[in-house]
This record gives sequence, C-alpha cells and structure tokens, in this order.
Amino acid sequence: MTKQSEITFTRKGLPAGWVSVGAPILGAVVGLLIGAVLIWITGANPVDAYVIMFKGAFGGQRQITETLLKTCPILLTSLGMTVAFRARVWNIGGEGQYYMGALLGGLVALYLFDLPQPVLWVCLLLAGMLGGILWALIPAVFKIRFGMNEIISTLMLNYIAIFFMTYLTRGPLQEPGAVLPNSSQFDIATALPLMFGSRVHVGVLLAFVLVPVVYVLLWKTPLGFKLRAVGSRASVAQYAGISVNRTIVTAMLISGAMAGMAGIIEVLMTHTRLKGSISGGYGFSAVLVALLGRMNPFGVAIASVFFAALIIGAETMHVLSGLPPELADAIQSVIVLSVLAVDAWTRLRSE
Repeated sequence: MTKQSEITFTRKGLPAGWVSVGAPILGAVVGLLIGAVLIWITGANPVDAYVIMFKGAFGGQRQITETLLKTCPILLTSLGMTVAFRARVWNIGGEGQYYMGALLGGLVALYLFDLPQPVLWVCLLLAGMLGGILWALIPAVFKIRFGMNEIISTLMLNYIAIFFMTYLTRGPLQEPGAVLPNSSQFDIATALPLMFGSRVHVGVLLAFVLVPVVYVLLWKTPLGFKLRAVGSRASVAQYAGISVNRTIVTAMLISGAMAGMAGIIEVLMTHTRLKGSISGGYGFSAVLVALLGRMNPFGVAIASVFFAALIIGAETMHVLSGLPPELADAIQSVIVLSVLAVDAWTRLRSE
C-alpha cells in the first residue's frame, strides 16, 4: 500500500504552501499589473518597460553583480530586524544603527589601517557591529527601565545618527581642503576581498551564510525559543521563568549588530570613505523586507533579492526608457504594498 503524501492545510482548507509561497507571488503579479497601468498612463509601453527592468537586474553578469551588491546591506539589516520582530520588539532603528556601525568601523579604517590585513578586517567588522550594538542599546534600556515605546525611540535615534554623521563629515572628520561632506578616502588595505574575479565581495557571501545561522538561532537554540516565546506572549514567557527584559535587550543587540555590520561593509566597499549620506534607506527598507519574508530568514533572503532587483531594475528603467524617476519609485512601492496586502489578506482568510 502506497503511503499517501502529507499536505498541511490551514483551518479553512487552503494548502499551507499556498499561503506561504503563492500569496507573495500573487501580490507581486497584482503590483506589476497596477504598475503597468501607471506606465500606460504616461504613454509608454508597459511590456517594454518591464523587460528593461528585468534585464537591468538580471540581464548579465554586471547586472547580477549590482543586484547582489545591493542585496548585501538589505539582507544583513533585514535579518537583524527579523530577530527583533520575532521577539515582538519593533526595532525601526536599523538606519541609525547602520550609520553608527559605519561610523565606528570607519574610524578604525581611518586610523588603524596599518594593522595586519586579516586582523584589520576582523577589527573593522567587530567595530561596525559594536557601533550598531551601542545605538540599539539606548532604546532597549529606555524600554525596559522607563517603558518607552521602542518604535518612537528607535525612529528618533535614526535622525540623530544621520545628523551626527553629517556634522562629523562637515567638521572634525572632513577631508582637509574638501568641499563635500566626506572624510579622507580609506586605505586600500581596508577593502574586503573580492570573489570570482568580479566586484562581488566576501560581505555578500557573509550575508547569505548568516541566513541559515539566523534560522538555527531562532528555531534550534534555547535563545531562539526564548525570543519566540516572548514574542508570542511575554506574560506567559515570564511565568515560565524566561527573563523578558533580558530577552528584549538581547534581541535589540543582535538586531543592532547586524545593521552595524551592514553599515561598515557598505561604507568600505561602496563609498570607501565616510560621507554625510551613505545609505539608500536600507534600515527603513529592512522593515518591509522582514515583513515580506514573513520573519523567516530564508523568506527574508528571497525578499531581499527581490527588493534589490526592484531598486536596480527601476533605476535602469528610468535611464533607458526615459520614464520619470518618481514613476519608477511609485511602481516599486506599489509592488511592495501589493505583496504585503495580498499576504495579509490570505492569512486572514486562512485563519
């Protein structure tokens, strides 16, 4: 007798695989259709525009390289958000933690570049993580000691970090004789190793390696159980002997460390110096990507590549098709919102 394959269904009879995989795909299709209408209104051909967008992200080695490089900071920061969100700690401060990681790691790059290169690379990454940790520690302490809402505190700290970086690069850290707000260029020794004879660096590999690491952390370790227990119901977790405050702080520090790592990697390999503006809004994008990936590290990895491809493809569509950049941004936003909306709708229908 042949054993029948087991398929998991939701309460309303929908296959669980459809809810987790099919819903985001349907959301993307809906978003693309709405975007096609917007393109058609401008008088352009939607099919041609989308072909350009796809080729801009995946049309060749150079395009794939750019997509992978854009994926790196998004993925690292989003994995950090995933850890925090699983504990129901709403860290919206990835942008500020990214900036402070870039700043602290950048100081190492500016003043300790004569260290042996392997030691230098380790120090750079650790300094970046420390910067993110310190900036995440502030709202964590505010929350557990004074009951301050972490959404407000982390959001405000984003702007403090950005303005602080701008001040430093226009003042104490500004390159002598420079007009633009930037520091001196980093020594070439600070650059991370490249792979495959391309511009893809080991930071990209590190980001993807951390995907299974974060998965194991969340689902296969006692710490992961505590994070998810607090996120499920803090009062029950506390009754079971789990320190809720300690778990909240841990979640925030891990989240900040990963955002800080993203900051130093990006500033080393893309900007090669500290600047007043060193982010493409990765910290804010990470919140969306973590939700798009359903707070599952593997889902977050797919969502990060998808989001990076949207950014690169939208930029290419603007350059080659002549569509206004605002339209490209609007299409990108519509697609993301459609994925989130359809995903939320299917989850409600399946409950």
